[in-house]
Amino acid sequence: MRYRLLTAAFAAGVAYSAGPVGATDLEVTHWWTSGGEAAAVAELAKAFDATGNKWIDGAIAGSGGTARPIMISRITGGDPMGATQFNHGRQAEELVAAGLMRDLSDLAAKEKWTEIVRPKSLLDSCTLDGKIYCVPVNIHSWQWLWLSNKAFEDAGVAIPKNWDEFVAAAPALEAKGIVPLAVGGQPWQTSGAFDVLLMSVGGTDTFLKVYKDKDAEFAAGPEIAKVFKAADDARKMAKNTNVQDWNQATNMVITGKAGGQIMGDWAQGEFQVAGKVAGKDYSCLPGLGLNATIATGGDAFYFPLLKDAEKSKAQEVLATTLLDPKTQVAFNLKKGSVPVRGDVDLNTANDCMKKGLDILAEGNIIPWTDQLLTQDTQKQKEDLFSEFFANASLTPEDAQKRFVDIIAAAD
Repeated sequence: MRYRLLTAAFAAGVAYSAGPVGATDLEVTHWWTSGGEAAAVAELAKAFDATGNKWIDGAIAGSGGTARPIMISRITGGDPMGATQFNHGRQAEELVAAGLMRDLSDLAAKEKWTEIVRPKSLLDSCTLDGKIYCVPVNIHSWQWLWLSNKAFEDAGVAIPKNWDEFVAAAPALEAKGIVPLAVGGQPWQTSGAFDVLLMSVGGTDTFLKVYKDKDAEFAAGPEIAKVFKAADDARKMAKNTNVQDWNQATNMVITGKAGGQIMGDWAQGEFQVAGKVAGKDYSCLPGLGLNATIATGGDAFYFPLLKDAEKSKAQEVLATTLLDPKTQVAFNLKKGSVPVRGDVDLNTANDCMKKGLDILAEGNIIPWTDQLLTQDTQKQKEDLFSEFFANASLTPEDAQKRFVDIIAAAD
């Protein structure tokens, strides 16, 4: 995928100077509340407000795991918002099947989304029974190890080039009172860290065999045992983190209190707000330096069916605004993610974002768990790895057996 500067494309987006007839307020719910996230969502609000409508911010503190049940409850309970964030994939599948979400197929055809959204899998994740129900707004990838250059300098060891070197450097970090690996206490963080280890240590084929093919026999084998050994190393390095939220863990890396963090590229938003420079203050290893592959997950907006005709019109304006080239660039540069449009240029991207763009350009991408697993399976997996990271008496062998049971029951 080639990202190139198309100044004319920017001008061809939504006409921000004139508001539409019947402009109205539209509540938008999301879980973007950290410093970097708030800066990014402000770009979306500014672009929508410029159409003459009004973005009513419905931020829900906490993670997606906290926010999604609230969002779903409102929609099913007859109190829908104007638009709501979910991740690409299967999170809104039941809402769509229940007829509660708006079909955007006509708008998508009019604006040629199939020609501008790249990779194609993003729009595929918004499609059910041939109809498009959401607007992808970014490409986020989980598969990164973020490193504090200061922490390794203070410990007197070289900045690691891969996961194995990172593990080897842990004793030197601990000797200086530095937590080697920052992992917050929320279940999605520990589960996500394992998934990244599965892809990076185990390899892409291994990851897909487990989560795409649901091969329980393979999940019980020696290749996955190696991944659980790596997860055991991770929990030992993370034992003194003592924070809950992901951005608190990121702040430990920013301040040099931790050597590194396995986290998605949204962590870049926090480094940016803190004034840190990629390559100077912090380093990044896509695929943990072992497997330069990333998943094309990310965020999308769904639009519940509304009875109010004016708000329904505003929904269409918001959908158009979200994919406008200017909005895409402004939002994603603040978010740390990559635009879903293949015709825009991120010429101000930092070193880490450029690594992600290069991987995308080479086509080294895979679907992620939100696209491959149901929410029920995701929850079971989160419960397992939350316990695994918190309870040292749960052996890698016993955890692997429980993992096999989850995969065997997955659909």
